[in-house]
Order: sequence, then structure tokens, then C-alpha cells
Amino acid sequence: MSQRKIIHVDCDCFYAAVEMRDDPSLRHVPLAVGGQGGRGVVTTCNYQARAYGVRSAMPGGEARRLCPDLVTVPVDMPRYRAVSQQVMAILREVTDLVEPLSLDEAFLDVSDVTEHQGSATLIARHLRERVRQQTGIVISAGVAPNKFLAKIASDWEKPDGLFVIRPQDIAGFVANLPVQKLFGVGQVTAGKLHSMGAQTCGDLQQLGAEILIERFGKQGYRLHEMAHGRDERPVVVSRIAKSLSVERTFAQDLPDKAACDAVLVNLLDDLHARLARKAEHKPLHKLFVKIRYSDFSTHTLERVRESAALPVIADYQQLLNELMTDTQRPVRLLGMGVRFRNDEAPVTQLRLFD
Repeated sequence: MSQRKIIHVDCDCFYAAVEMRDDPSLRHVPLAVGGQGGRGVVTTCNYQARAYGVRSAMPGGEARRLCPDLVTVPVDMPRYRAVSQQVMAILREVTDLVEPLSLDEAFLDVSDVTEHQGSATLIARHLRERVRQQTGIVISAGVAPNKFLAKIASDWEKPDGLFVIRPQDIAGFVANLPVQKLFGVGQVTAGKLHSMGAQTCGDLQQLGAEILIERFGKQGYRLHEMAHGRDERPVVVSRIAKSLSVERTFAQDLPDKAACDAVLVNLLDDLHARLARKAEHKPLHKLFVKIRYSDFSTHTLERVRESAALPVIADYQQLLNELMTDTQRPVRLLGMGVRFRNDEAPVTQLRLFD
């Protein structure tokens, strides 16, 4: 079995990051999202606020006592959800094996990705840059041979970090890893492990599986496996893809339609590459193009296209011709994609007496 390559990505203080991105006046002040009023609770906060001891799930009153200059803003879930969808779409440009854990973090299995020299480290670097350019959000990433280590790695050099644990590094890395870093080990379990003389995973290895299973049951076996840096859980994709698309946001607006036409070819190459990576080739139902103009107005045009063949440049050229009636209007973003026919049952004609 070949060595797996797992990336865990985590947006740094996500809700606060979206607020700071959209309101520059919030970037240099201690900021909490949520926690207004007498009974409000902090949902998340930026690193300036954390320096005062402010934490998520802390009552707003306590947060303001610790940090009298704390600025609080209300939670805006629709906005955070929209940014999360942008981030997840960028991750899926690299692989369809993406397992979101929440709005702001996900696992990726990039074992079979050949782009970026097949290097998980280079892929993580590329994703961090793409997300920063496209959304203005900073993500930290961890690269490792399994999910457990990748998640620890993404937290290792936060904020704005990239940390890699190579297969040959695992033994040395886990030997000194504090037990409280292990998944599922809270204060109570950590206290029990410390009372057994286990401060690090190296200590847990010395205790052995039998003693841990006797004390903690099933969790004891998991602790034993994690202490050796082992985790066989696969990246689980629960989402049925209804569409697949690629898009580019340009640092400088494309001046006119001729410039958009020139970009279409590269976009189509990216789209074909993503379609080729899909494990099961679903029948296509529609093609679409998307434009965001320099004034941020966004327009999409789609057409039914019941054909098994891969779409070609002429298909998208025709859609763009129809959508972009003003050929001199500057364009900020250009995208193209396909929608799949999500038939739960085959649509073949059945014989009457079969």
C-alpha cells in the first residue's frame, strides 16, 4: 500500500478574519465576533484579543474585563458561509477527496494528485496562496501521512503556518508530543494519563496497549495507536457533487471581451483536468459561464447540453458571447463549469415483461 498524503487546512480565526477583511478599521484592534450584551458569548476572536486572554466560548462580560478596548461585532453566518464555500471550491480544484469538518477546516487526500510534482507540501503551499489571493483569507496547513498528524501539524505554526511531518519524522515527532495534544484528550483524560506517569506519547508507548485498554476501554486502543503516530481513517467525502467549475479572479481587471476570450482556453484546460480526476464520470446536464464585472455585479448563463463528450472551447465561447453583451466592460472574475445529471436511478427504457 502506497504512503498516503493528507493535508489539513484551517482558516485562522475565520469569522474574525472575514470581518477584518471586509472592514479595514477592525484589522489593528482586539476584535471579538459575538459576545455583545449582558449574556452574549464570544464565538471567535482575533489574535490581538487572544493576547489579552480572550477565548471563544467566553462570556462577553469576562472578555471585556480582560480587554477593556475589545471591539465586538455580531455574528453574520450567511457571509461566513459564502466565504467558506469559496475556500472549499478552491480546495476541490486540487482533489475531489475533500472532507470539510466545519466552515473553516477540512482534510484533503492528495495521494494521487500529480500536479505540483505530486508533492503534498507544494500543493499545500499552492492552496494557501490561492485562498489568500482569491478570498483574502489566511489558512494554516498541516501535511502528514494521516489525518491525526495532519491536524496536529496545521496547528503547529499558527497563525499563517505550514508544517510538514514526513513519514521518517513520525517516530521522533510523537515521542515528545504532549498527551493533551491527542484527539479526544481533554483535561480529565490528560489528568488521568499524567497520574499514570504519561506526559508524552513516548511515555504512552512505554505503558503499552493492554494497560491503556484496561483503563480506558476502546479509547485506550486509540490512544495507543495515536501514541505511535498511526491513524488509518480515510478522508470521507459525503457530498454528492452536483456541479464542477473553475474560476479566476484577476489582480487587474480584464479590459474587454477579447481578453476574456484569451483566458477561456486556460480555464477549459483546468476544467478538463478536474473532470478527468473524478472517480465516477457522471453524465453532463448543463454548461455554464460566470462573470463578475469590475463593479462586483455577477452574472451567470447556463444551457442544457445532453452530450457525453467533453465540452469544447466553442461551447463556452457561445455562452460568453450571449452573456457579455457589452464587450468593453472590464471583468474582475471569469469562470466556467458543468452541472451533472444527478439521477438516483438509471433512466433506461425497461421492457414490459423483464
